[in-house]
Amino acid sequence: MKRTRVLYLEVADKIKEDIFLGKYPVGTMLPTENELEKIFQVSKITVRKAIELLAADEYVEKKSGRGTTVLSNRPYNRLSKAASFTQILKDSQYKVRKEIITLDKIAVKKEDPLHSLVGPYTVCFKRLYYLNEQPYIYFVHYLPEDMSKFQRKEFEEESLYRLLTQNGHVIDSFSDDFSAVFLSEEEKAMFQTTAEIGMKRVRQSTNHLNEIIEYSEAIYHTDLHPYHIDYET
Repeated sequence: MKRTRVLYLEVADKIKEDIFLGKYPVGTMLPTENELEKIFQVSKITVRKAIELLAADEYVEKKSGRGTTVLSNRPYNRLSKAASFTQILKDSQYKVRKEIITLDKIAVKKEDPLHSLVGPYTVCFKRLYYLNEQPYIYFVHYLPEDMSKFQRKEFEEESLYRLLTQNGHVIDSFSDDFSAVFLSEEEKAMFQTTAEIGMKRVRQSTNHLNEIIEYSEAIYHTDLHPYHIDYET
């Protein structure tokens, strides 16, 4: 393994990645400490510190004499105690459907403000969410150019954040900014509404080096449904 970072952080990141990829499903046990020592060729204290970190982030639960159980496989588990908004909608018996509009690798000009965030090339991923078959959220994601390796079908079937993880882009932190905006005529037509106001969300997701690995903008048709957050205790 590389030694450029603190070793127990590397071990924790690799175990977390394996959890995201389904190697260790929720509810199953992680390998024992002795087995993890052999897998990563590290000391027992390194393994224990990695497990402690994952436990603090609530990905796993360690019980003396019983081993370590996987509790969560959500990429934002540590970072947000809020349930997924789309999951809230589904749990509320709304029908949620996603439709990919475009998926292209594009060049970004130096004078474009986006260039300072994503560099000269990015994968631009546009999609529309429907709520009970009515257009509800318009998303534009800008992703690392190496995400172009994935086919449209994979973006349709898999979570965006799992695809990022599969490609080695582990999210360490993110920020969301929300603002009320006037809907353009194009946005009104897309949402099939005469409403004047919507909500804009801007998200920046970064890795442990504070490099942006996802920049996205979303417009919500809040006249159809308000944005809602349920916080876990």
